[in-house]
Amino acid sequence: MATLVTNIGELRTLAAGDEPRRDAALVIDGGRIAWIGSARDAPAADEAYDAEGGAVLPGWVDSHTHLVFAGDRAAEFEERMAGRPYAAGGIHRTVAATRAASDDELRANLRRLRAEAAAQGTTFLETKTGYALDVEGERRSAEIAAEVADVVTFLGAHVVPEGADPAAYLTSATGPMLAAVRPHVAFVDVFCEAGAFDPDQARAVLEAGRAAGLRLKVHGNQLGQSGGVALAVELGATSVDHANHLSAVDVDALAASDTVVTLLPCADLSTRQPFPPARALLDAGATVALATNANPGSSFTTSMAFCIATAVLQLHLTVDEALRAATRGGARALGRDPDADGIGALVVGGPADLQLLAAPSASHLAYRPGVPLTRAVWKGGVRIHG
Repeated sequence: MATLVTNIGELRTLAAGDEPRRDAALVIDGGRIAWIGSARDAPAADEAYDAEGGAVLPGWVDSHTHLVFAGDRAAEFEERMAGRPYAAGGIHRTVAATRAASDDELRANLRRLRAEAAAQGTTFLETKTGYALDVEGERRSAEIAAEVADVVTFLGAHVVPEGADPAAYLTSATGPMLAAVRPHVAFVDVFCEAGAFDPDQARAVLEAGRAAGLRLKVHGNQLGQSGGVALAVELGATSVDHANHLSAVDVDALAASDTVVTLLPCADLSTRQPFPPARALLDAGATVALATNANPGSSFTTSMAFCIATAVLQLHLTVDEALRAATRGGARALGRDPDADGIGALVVGGPADLQLLAAPSASHLAYRPGVPLTRAVWKGGVRIHG
């Protein structure tokens, strides 16, 4: 059944070269975008959906989350807000809770958080393993994640579990653990940071993942000059995420590469880390993505709208830059081409993954921060919210 979405106040397809349109309409048919154009030229359809003057744009592509977990770290958050510095070690508390949880508990929590994200406009979502840190637990996490997420990333190299020998754990993460998760994942990731894995260890993880046919991601330069960004560029990683601490050499290297820089501003707020040099990255020509980093320890939000508001108000992105980073940029960070496959953009023939705002312009996402503006969401042409 074809559905004409009309009376759109502003349409932002975010396709390459496209500008915001007024008096636009689009047709959804068979789960895909069948037509985009002026409302006065709209073709006949089986039904019409009145956008009531609201803005329409692609669904968010959240390219960095950690949603397969159990437990709560609110107490740690309180301590951090009282002045305790952030460190990677808090992950161990989530590991203990995740290992103790049943499959059904992990699955229910993941589905709840995915639904929460969808209600705020997210239609394409990546999530990672990394809160079990043993062979069976990581396999279980990957399998459950693959039931719900659009893309799954193996993050066995999150931290070395408490009491484990680092060398033996690295051997496991690059051998039997990698083999166990391989049927369920598309990417391998590593936390290249003080307190987690150094560049040599991270290289071993990434090279093993590549040999297994996985694409590469890196958590890099969040807490300091960890070497993760340089390693990501050298190895041609699809993305390097966090990137708070960058030298001018790092910025130039990223701009000259195909590696997407995924910025996680909600994590920076929660950990009180300095914001990354987003303006310098964009001005140099780097490809930037925005993502939530949704996880129980350092960024417990599924709101991409909050990321956009923060990026505009704190990182000095323009509204258009933030919107593109949260859609096209996220797609690129997951190895997708928005203009070819329609993930992160609205293109004829692409999936009907879109959202309608209860606002006349997408600029209201930053203009009215914290206000829930998502009125309706479609994924594959099916209305999943509103």
